Amino acid sequence: MTETANARKIAFATFVRRALEDARAMRAWSGTEVSRRTGVSRQTINRWVRGDWASDPEAERVVAFCEGLGLNPAAAFAALGWDRAATPRATPTPPPMDPDVEALLRRLVDPNVSDAEKFHIRETIRYLAYRPTLPVDVRNRGKQVG
Repeated sequence: MTETANARKIAFATFVRRALEDARAMRAWSGTEVSRRTGVSRQTINRWVRGDWASDPEAERVVAFCEGLGLNPAAAFAALGWDRAATPRATPTPPPMDPDVEALLRRLVDPNVSDAEKFHIRETIRYLAYRPTLPVDVRNRGKQVG
């Protein structure tokens, strides 16, 4: 293996490892959840983390992994040494965040907040994120004056 190929493997492994650590810390996602959200198998992700691949990862899988985690694929491509000539596309500015959500995120990274409270915040967010959405007509029934 050439020194360049080894450096690319290490750089991509570092990128993937950091992405997984962020997903665990900020979203409380397990490896299985990351796999489900990205559509990339756990085995593939583990091979990427170990740098245990003979040929380059498939671009579609790299893009799916990045998009599932809300990352810019250009960063992964840079770690792999791909597309050096192209300038990365500007990432769109995210919409403004609700102040209550910002407060919750601050609490989740605050070292003075107990692990138990962080657990309850994450569980509540998870419940709200995945509960079924009510149809518009059902939501408006309580607002009707009769």
